[in-house]
Amino acid sequence: MGQGFLDKVYTAAETRTGAELYDAWASTYNAEITENGYVTPTRCAQALAQSNAALDSPVLDFGCGTGLSGLAMRAAGFSCIDGLDVSTDMLKQATQTGVYRNLHQTDSNTEAQIKNGAYSAVAAVGVIGAGAAPVSVFHAIMNALPKGGKLVFSFNDHALSDPVHEAALSEWVDVGAAHLLFKEYGPHLPGINLNSNVYVVEKA
Repeated sequence: MGQGFLDKVYTAAETRTGAELYDAWASTYNAEITENGYVTPTRCAQALAQSNAALDSPVLDFGCGTGLSGLAMRAAGFSCIDGLDVSTDMLKQATQTGVYRNLHQTDSNTEAQIKNGAYSAVAAVGVIGAGAAPVSVFHAIMNALPKGGKLVFSFNDHALSDPVHEAALSEWVDVGAAHLLFKEYGPHLPGINLNSNVYVVEKA
């Protein structure tokens, strides 16, 4: 399977981080991920659509990668999708999908470059966790959402094994700053027996 980045991304065997890692993976990413049955983009897109997010309002695909999540959102009925990612080469792949209104590269040293209130819906599909973005990105996205804004995101088994990830969600929900609309555990990458939780939260 390509260069086997999927085996490396969750382990110390891969020393490259951030944009460098994902630039190197870009050309084989879709083949490797698809071969392993990547279903979290579809699960997230459907969960967001079922949460009554406006299908014609702009949605931000945060950490869009090659555009698999954007394709899933388009299939779920979302018609105005912007993408944001740290990797130049991943964004080149995303451009070829034709589903994005705008695509932007973000600085990997910046937690989340989202203008406050710019999007009433944000997707962070497979973005937060081991081998990807830190949990602080969750807080940054939540802070940028307007009241009533929705975030759909996933934590795979690796992220769930570290309590800090669900603790970040609890920091918002437990004090009433956000409402948990949806939570479901299911397949993530069946080919490597990896599952994930999909969540939809609404900012109070």
